[in-house]
Amino acid sequence: MIVGVLKEARAGEKRVAATPATVEQIRKLGYEVVVEPGAGAAAGFPDGAYEAAGASLGDATAADVVLGVNAPEPDRLDRLRDGTTVIALFAPAFDPAMVEELGRRPFTALSMDAVPRISRAQSMDVLSSMANIAGYRAVVEAAHEFGRFFTGQVTAAGKVPPAKVLVAGAGVAGLSAIGTAGSLGAIVRATDPRPEVADQVRSLGGEYLSIESPEVEVSKTGYAKEMGEEYKAREAELYAAQTREADIVITTALIPGRPAPTLITAEMVAGMKPGSVIVDMAAANGGNVVGTVKGEKVVTENGVTIIGYTDLAGRLPAQASQLYGTNLVNLLKLMTPGKDGQLVLDWDDPVQRSITVVREGAVAWPPPPVEVSAAPRTPAAADGAGAVGARSAPVSPVKRPPSPARRFGVVSVAALALFLLAAFAPAALLPHVTVFVLAIVIGYYVIGHVHHALHTPLMSVTNAISGIIVVGALLQIGHTSTAVTVLSCVAILLASINVFGGFAVTRRMLAMFNRS
Repeated sequence: MIVGVLKEARAGEKRVAATPATVEQIRKLGYEVVVEPGAGAAAGFPDGAYEAAGASLGDATAADVVLGVNAPEPDRLDRLRDGTTVIALFAPAFDPAMVEELGRRPFTALSMDAVPRISRAQSMDVLSSMANIAGYRAVVEAAHEFGRFFTGQVTAAGKVPPAKVLVAGAGVAGLSAIGTAGSLGAIVRATDPRPEVADQVRSLGGEYLSIESPEVEVSKTGYAKEMGEEYKAREAELYAAQTREADIVITTALIPGRPAPTLITAEMVAGMKPGSVIVDMAAANGGNVVGTVKGEKVVTENGVTIIGYTDLAGRLPAQASQLYGTNLVNLLKLMTPGKDGQLVLDWDDPVQRSITVVREGAVAWPPPPVEVSAAPRTPAAADGAGAVGARSAPVSPVKRPPSPARRFGVVSVAALALFLLAAFAPAALLPHVTVFVLAIVIGYYVIGHVHHALHTPLMSVTNAISGIIVVGALLQIGHTSTAVTVLSCVAILLASINVFGGFAVTRRMLAMFNRS
């Protein structure tokens, strides 16, 4: 099959669906690649680079598989051959007219912005890739308009206070903005209705501002949900107080399939300091800020700049094209199981089913829901209360702690075994047994109260205790029987693996936090 790469026709669009690097990967799957002349020029990829990667220049609409960034124009769609598979960002959830337009033609349309939020689809998640870039670019745009330092400095001319940045929404874009602003030295605060993101915000150096409300709960979809009036009232109070202090506000709040919620009112904007900057990353969906103009920058009467650019990711075209192209390569790998250049649409695969808008001329949108729970499941109530209208699905059992009676039984059996061992064992063995039992008890309670994310570094360091075993085993070699010597050698080997392996794991984990 031939894969065609379109030259984007939308005004201002600089991204391209494939870079020379991803063309090489596509060719390794057995495809021939045709790139339209000038397709990558705006992103810094000349035609010669594509040819050097093995692609040819020509009309991409004549290919079997057509790759694009934005939805092709109707005249381009008309030029596609019957049976063609076209892959782009069609936004079917927000553009029913596009779905209807695609359904009039006898081809298959796959929308990359419909990739489900499940673990095995992360490598194809275009929205996360673009949001990551957009969050970074939002801070860059804000810094350009702000006109002052982000970091605090003490100079001969006086002290410069650090900028205060407020980020509304701690999804992929929000976390990217938090990390970028923090790396520039700003004081960063963030809000999000999902309490599970608090640790992520803190890990990037930000301060998580929580809103106490009975509605706050761990998200079951990975996305924030629309909150009730009580939460919104408390949220408004928080934003009113924070915007008066903030120098820069970056809003990222979106609700899938619905207009963006309003977070910053006109009164809050009016209360901000002159020279402050707001970047509304939800401008394409209506905006989180009153006064945002889609695709434009406006300055209010009190000197606050509101940026409503909708092409933040596209303002880094080379990086955005590379990530988008990699997402497409990962999808092609999934759909080319034989690596023989033959695209296969597996209708039973939830990832491929979810992104299919039109299948051979038949509209397949919307897809069936995919289980993307980010929270632990809880079993339904025995009487079925509150289960009306709930989707039927197998529920995994919740692991409950052992009952007091069972715990008492286990402790009693262990105590009895210890008593019998002490009664019949030699007197010289009793101190060793006592130390062994105390080590088990202390280890259980120490490790059991450490967060699971810290188990690996904790155990890798404590493995150095195995050095005691090495010393003891060395003392036993050659002093008694051959069997003891053999056991001592085995002990030295296993303990050495623990010691060196533990420190190797620790070093590798610490290297993950070092900036290269």
